[in-house]
Amino acid sequence: MNKPIIIGGVIAALGIAGGIAVGSYQSSESGPRYADIVSVDPIVQTTETPRQECKNVTVTHQRPVQDEHKIAGTAIGAIVGGVVGNQFGGGSGKKIMTAAGAVGGGIAGNQVQGKMQQGDTYTTTEQRCSTVKESKDETVGYDVRYRFDGEVREAKLDDKPSEDRVLMKEGQPQWGDNASS
Repeated sequence: MNKPIIIGGVIAALGIAGGIAVGSYQSSESGPRYADIVSVDPIVQTTETPRQECKNVTVTHQRPVQDEHKIAGTAIGAIVGGVVGNQFGGGSGKKIMTAAGAVGGGIAGNQVQGKMQQGDTYTTTEQRCSTVKESKDETVGYDVRYRFDGEVREAKLDDKPSEDRVLMKEGQPQWGDNASS
């Protein structure tokens, strides 16, 4: 017999035996295979709903001014100031004091009427409305990362996985209802 034929036959026999050994090893792992779930993150969607919010508020208004030039206050002040000024001095000094009293009283009366007009207010209750937005967060799904055969893969699911691993068939994860098929 030829030496190369013997060597070739031995190599072929070893190859067949090795194939049988690997096949029997793989068939011993023929049970279900699983992938480990690495992380589960919720996918959150925020919705904003506008609505109108109204409140009753107290509002202070200034009454309309009847005498915007403050003539009444000036006149009354001048009369009172003139009478008071007339009480002082004698002779021509009395006239000067009366005139000074009238001028000073007129200025003071004008100022007093202005302050009174500023303080002449009334209040009403008014409804004030504004639009406010209500935010609502809702989980619409889950980003799931799982490891299979040393590789990390991702999937988007409607429901959160109930276990920390997933059944694999033909290299594909069997989520939820697919797990029994």
